[in-house]
Amino acid sequence: MPRHKEGGILPKMPSLTRGRYRARLAKGAAAITSARALRTRAFAIDGPDCDAFDEICDHLMVDDLNSGQLVCCARLLRLADGRELGHSYAARYYDLTALARFQGPMAEMGRFCVHPNWPDPDILRLAWGAMTAYVDENRVEMLFGCSSFEGTDTARYLDGFAMLGARHLAPGRWLPGIKAAEVFRFCDMTPRNAGARQATRQVPPLLRSYLAMGGRVSDHAVIDREMNTLHVFTGLEIGAIPEGRKRLLRAVAGGI
Repeated sequence: MPRHKEGGILPKMPSLTRGRYRARLAKGAAAITSARALRTRAFAIDGPDCDAFDEICDHLMVDDLNSGQLVCCARLLRLADGRELGHSYAARYYDLTALARFQGPMAEMGRFCVHPNWPDPDILRLAWGAMTAYVDENRVEMLFGCSSFEGTDTARYLDGFAMLGARHLAPGRWLPGIKAAEVFRFCDMTPRNAGARQATRQVPPLLRSYLAMGGRVSDHAVIDREMNTLHVFTGLEIGAIPEGRKRLLRAVAGGI
């Protein structure tokens, strides 16, 4: 089984503050309950949004210090290497056989969300700074997860998907295969004439952040009607992040 806070190596991440916000790892059942409540609201589902992964994951929380409100959260599942990928959430939807050969420590980030009433870009910056501290402290070599698009209508995102297929596909050595029953193979799309700005606007903010750091995606999107989303597998090899981007992230992680 993967390592997590209930046994094995304990997670490490310092508490970070940026302006009015603080990022930390959750401690105790009450904190996880708060994260579940935020996820339920942010994902607009009947709820509560909870599953068995909550018990084996580390939970990243961002609080508004002025109000005490939880404004962002994500959960992280630490894996020793690719051989433990079968325990991941993504393995339910993608064939990760190729990635199973990855030899370094990994972390799956899931259920990332920001409170719909707090559209402050500093929240996302601090969350990524905290994620950077988590990756560094736990010597993670690959961060991965499922990046979600709102709704299941692929027609809303054709320009964005065309851009992903043309510029951001994962390398063949770890490109995920198809496992889910219902998928959209955007790698088969014909080229589109949309401008880069229009295509980028169709890509969710979390996925844009991954791509800016060198993240790569699967060649298909899973149509998840239960969660009312489309999602693509997204992997980020830490060693591939541009040095300038690393410096910016580590500046936030270091509290500069």
